[in-house]
Amino acid sequence: MGALRGAGLRPCALDLPGHGAEPDAPDAFTLDGALTRVLRHMPPTPVPVAGYSMGARLALALAARHPARVSRLVLESGSPGLATEEERAARRASDERLAGDLERDGIGPFVDGWERLPLFAGLARRLSDEERAEVRRRRLSHDPHELAAALRGLGTGSLPSFWDDLARLDLPVLLLVGAEDHKFVGIAEAMAARLKRATLHVVPDAGHTVHLEQPGRWLESVLGFLTEGA
Repeated sequence: MGALRGAGLRPCALDLPGHGAEPDAPDAFTLDGALTRVLRHMPPTPVPVAGYSMGARLALALAARHPARVSRLVLESGSPGLATEEERAARRASDERLAGDLERDGIGPFVDGWERLPLFAGLARRLSDEERAEVRRRRLSHDPHELAAALRGLGTGSLPSFWDDLARLDLPVLLLVGAEDHKFVGIAEAMAARLKRATLHVVPDAGHTVHLEQPGRWLESVLGFLTEGA
């Protein structure tokens, strides 16, 4: 954030529903509720929007539903969702089990399991002990019931597919993905093939969390994209 400000930008970081310090109202855990929250913090003129993972799904949804409000789009480790209802139903069932575990066992066991996912293996290799401890501290600070609500209302299975919206987006889109995150590299390549104005950056020596594993390369890519033509 400091580097973005130093480059003359004015970034505004918003908590996703279920991820902030204060409890959210039930209607925040829907696509419309989440987008309404974002829109309240945006000026009436179009601005760049960036998102990571779940945030990238919501950023893409914002651009698809409210194209006049978005000038450029940065999607890090993002996806347009699952294409079929069968896939979405299976994912909803999986997220419901995970949400139930969160509510029953609490945040500690959930974070332990989350950190063991292959998706985040790069963090253990590339972050210092102090950096890993800070990431873990932030994860443990979440309320398990709020995260469970986010899984149920804003998980991949609960959101619609935006694959068909990609061809209609007429704005520059940066797709940022770690080279070791093979599943999302494939998704990003498929998205780039459908988007009219896509730039795909596959970042070496990074997995799902590019901004943490390779912050310098993340910043170089994002700043170059946001200041393009300025």
